[in-house]
Amino acid sequence: MLKVERTSVMNLENAIRGARNPMNSWARMDSAYDGAGNYVLGPNDLDLARRLARAGSDHRKYLRMIFVSVDITAPLYWWKEFDTYKVGTVANSCSTMHKLHVKPFDRDDFSHDRLDQGGLAALDALLVYLEGERQKFVADKSDRQSWHNMIQLLPSSFNQMRTVTLNYENLINIYYARRTHKLAEWHTLCDWILSLPYAKDLIAIREE
Repeated sequence: MLKVERTSVMNLENAIRGARNPMNSWARMDSAYDGAGNYVLGPNDLDLARRLARAGSDHRKYLRMIFVSVDITAPLYWWKEFDTYKVGTVANSCSTMHKLHVKPFDRDDFSHDRLDQGGLAALDALLVYLEGERQKFVADKSDRQSWHNMIQLLPSSFNQMRTVTLNYENLINIYYARRTHKLAEWHTLCDWILSLPYAKDLIAIREE
């Protein structure tokens, strides 16, 4: 399970202006904001942006200036793979250390959409134990053993929300490295990537 919420794409205007700096071609800029406040690329700017994006990383530096902020909720086993993309990304996560005990454990706290009946039964049994340890810790915060039992037995399917900042260059790397991955979460993220403004022109650049 992976969920994306509260997406913001920022700095497109400045990035396109910067892309024109090498040739001092600012007079050819033809983009503008629409009535909803979205920056809409004109034919000249879109043509330049597409050509530079396909010319390689040395020529598409402007893509690193198009920022994306998004809240992603995903299991810990997926976040472990996402952490491969450290360069140019920032993530601020909800804390299991400080907040794991504040609410009862529930199935929906975990990614279980691909478990069979045996897997669900095993998860439910573990949840009963974890909830018992949580209640002990809530009743007596000095009971560190219960807290350690929760932390060390917490499955990697536990869902965590992180606010993530990326840029379009990161997203090119992620999209082509992960779009055929066997984890369904990556397919959900790649579908989200393709929904971003001008993704088909500036991110999915190897496809016709």
